[in-house]
Amino acid sequence: MTKHTTDTIVALYAGAFIHTPTLGQLDVIEHGVAGVSADGSILLFERESTVDAVIKEYSLNRADLKITDITQGNRFFFPGFVDTHIHAPQYPNNGIFGNSTLLDWLTTYTFPLEASLTNLKRADLVYNKVIARTLGNGTTCAAYYATIDADATNLLADLALKLGQRALIGKVCMNDNSPDYYIETLDECKHGTQKVLDHIKKVDPTNDLIAPVLTPRFAPSCTSELMHWLGALKKEHGLHSQTHISENKNEIEWVGKLFPDSASYADIYNDHNLLDDKTILAHAIHLSDHEKDLIREKGSGVSHCPISNSAITSGECRVRWLLDNEIPVGLGTDVSGGFSPSILNTARQAVLVSRHLAMESGSEHDKLSVEDVLFLGTQGGAKLVGLQDKIGSFGVGKHWDAQLIDLDTEGSQVDVFDWQVPEINTETYDQKWKNIVAKWLFNGDDRNSSRVWVKGRLVKE
Repeated sequence: MTKHTTDTIVALYAGAFIHTPTLGQLDVIEHGVAGVSADGSILLFERESTVDAVIKEYSLNRADLKITDITQGNRFFFPGFVDTHIHAPQYPNNGIFGNSTLLDWLTTYTFPLEASLTNLKRADLVYNKVIARTLGNGTTCAAYYATIDADATNLLADLALKLGQRALIGKVCMNDNSPDYYIETLDECKHGTQKVLDHIKKVDPTNDLIAPVLTPRFAPSCTSELMHWLGALKKEHGLHSQTHISENKNEIEWVGKLFPDSASYADIYNDHNLLDDKTILAHAIHLSDHEKDLIREKGSGVSHCPISNSAITSGECRVRWLLDNEIPVGLGTDVSGGFSPSILNTARQAVLVSRHLAMESGSEHDKLSVEDVLFLGTQGGAKLVGLQDKIGSFGVGKHWDAQLIDLDTEGSQVDVFDWQVPEINTETYDQKWKNIVAKWLFNGDDRNSSRVWVKGRLVKE
């Protein structure tokens, strides 16, 4: 295996590695070794080897190495999860949505909570908790929506950097059709957005962990003038953007009345230069064929949020249809429309939603497999945030953003019986590994993510 020789290996990780480098593929390396540099880069990756063999082959000094060997027990390394759509300020409302649908849920629960986070002590409490909770669930990278307040948004960026989580940080932009207590003027939005861009450039100049993302909440909450300004800013600096699209049928009808000169919801964003290969579109449940073609042409990605789509009865996203049409898809918890901060939980719900679609359509093709949804939660999400060459799978040149999955940890809800453990050189070997991963997907939780690393830094133990 190719090894970079210009850097020094400071850590070795040995044992079983599991990842999904391509859609639908579960790649199991039972006896792998990864060598990682001080900056968190994977410099060597051997598929069938041991610590002793690697030390000898590459003339490494064991005394200089931090070695993590998990060759015993039902344990494996898995890439860190990528949450492509999460509202950090909404975390205290997890599980609180009543019988609401989207628009009344926003006014009843969401806007009052977000508006309260101008209190930076409260924002500090909420943001510390949501970052710790998502890291604890194996989320090594998150695309965060903050609030309209620039100071609170900058606090979120500071905390993500301090706690070691990769993040896209977005100050929400909303200067129209919003409550009097939670709205900004065009000039206030411009000033606040620039303040966040300047702050992130100051604290992480190379966007090593933290990067800005332009965040028009959704078309109804932004004037055309604001979206044109954001589109020009996006184009000038090559920035990521994130927003919502086609989540709810009443929302779509409202959008059509607000922007009659645009052919569709997707066209609104395109008409304002907000649709390109650095755009994350959350939900995309009720897209037309025309919108699907436009999104594919522009290279934009979709964040699938199955928990919130069910919780506030928005609908069922046709993920297989999107994938068949070469539209990149990742997973989003959509806290707090989604009640769980776990991408693992989101992935299992994605499986179930796809089966509901299959029952409605009568087509088995609509079903997503365990391998499919784990790909969406890792490599698929990495594509949406523009980090597919750095995270989402294992290999030389990637970064060590990883979880140690321990199915035997205290309190684990995953019970593995002796006869279910894969035995090498047997006909059932591959199938048993698939079964083990499926048991983890459907029964596992944060207790099984026993350690989490971001760029080589241990952020949960």
